[in-house]
Amino acid sequence: MKSLDLAVVGRPLAALMLAIVVLAGALGSATTGEVRLGKNVRIGGHDFSNQTFDSKHRARIYLYNGKPGKEGCVWRKDGHGGRVKVCHLQRK
Repeated sequence: MKSLDLAVVGRPLAALMLAIVVLAGALGSATTGEVRLGKNVRIGGHDFSNQTFDSKHRARIYLYNGKPGKEGCVWRKDGHGGRVKVCHLQRK
């Protein structure tokens, strides 16, 4: 009878584990993505048309009301094998 009790307890536990795995898979795929900017995209007066950003090529854009100290964009390493485009731009 002990093996029967273990089988009855094991089914809900297996269902719970399956639900956790499915939920983790759904959340994991939702965080990965890619942003593709189309035609005539301008941010702070700079042209960002036809650029693609994902987990390896990211962008960090800072917009200032006045003139920024380091105006323009540069590519930098992010320390995890990717690159980050850092832009300091003035609002129009």
